[in-house]
Amino acid sequence: MIYFVEDDNNIRELVVYTLNSTGLEAKGFSAPDKFWEAMENTLPSLVLLDIMLPQEDGLSILKKIRADKATKKLPVIILTAKADEYDKVKGFDLGADDYVPKPFGMMELVARIKAVLRRTGEDTEKTSEHTIGCLTVYPEKHKVKVDGEKVQLTLKEFEMLCLLLENRGIVLSRDQILNRVWGYSFDGESRTVDVHIRTLRQKLGKAGELVTTVRGIGYTIE
Repeated sequence: MIYFVEDDNNIRELVVYTLNSTGLEAKGFSAPDKFWEAMENTLPSLVLLDIMLPQEDGLSILKKIRADKATKKLPVIILTAKADEYDKVKGFDLGADDYVPKPFGMMELVARIKAVLRRTGEDTEKTSEHTIGCLTVYPEKHKVKVDGEKVQLTLKEFEMLCLLLENRGIVLSRDQILNRVWGYSFDGESRTVDVHIRTLRQKLGKAGELVTTVRGIGYTIE
């Protein structure tokens, strides 16, 4: 899935239509708040960002993406009318994988997207993964598969699963999971962890049995 943040309806609809018609599943967002809402539910394979946006500009969004451990390696292409050298340098300094100035050719854009996905994606999936039974997790690609089939997780579910896998065989308390996934400032209850573990198990299907409850303490993956 490719996310495209662009407030110009004509450009957004044209790009999304073109990507979908060439086999690259895409979804458009007219404003950053809708984009961030979608990011909480499902992480994309790549993000296309305009710079001039309402609420916050694209470079600010890029900075936040790179600052979050869950998305710091997510491929991002800046797509904007601001094409002077200063803006390009700033975009690359913040971690953009490519910079496409407007106006642009649609086939060139598709080719650039595929090039970035090849460059940032395939090698990562081959070299960084957790496999246990029928479950395979690619932390840097934010992908989860059960028996080879993709499983869609929310960001918090994915972070919890990775945390358990990184500490395989170690029992993590609910407080430890809260602190690591939600942060020390999270004002929540241990029940939050229980609810997310339950939905995580449901989504993982038979692989959900790998997540074990240690009564009175917390959770582990054996």
